[in-house]
Amino acid sequence: MGALSGLLVVCIIGAIAGWLAGQIVKGGGFGLVGDILIGVAGSFVAGILLPRIGVPTPGGLVGVILYATAGAVILLMLVRLVRRA
Repeated sequence: MGALSGLLVVCIIGAIAGWLAGQIVKGGGFGLVGDILIGVAGSFVAGILLPRIGVPTPGGLVGVILYATAGAVILLMLVRLVRRA
């Protein structure tokens, strides 16, 4: 897979994960670009936090999307807490 197609896959997964997280955390949607950024950042958050609490790294596309969504939900909840403070 080339660098450009890899970047496209990351953006698509990030958009899906960010949109799903925005649906789970009401009022958390940030538009397409914002959802992509939240989803990609969420996947990094998930990659750092979830293995430390015993959640294994998933296999397959659906597992990766769910993993990134979990990280994006955590990220959106943190953003919401910071905004309220």
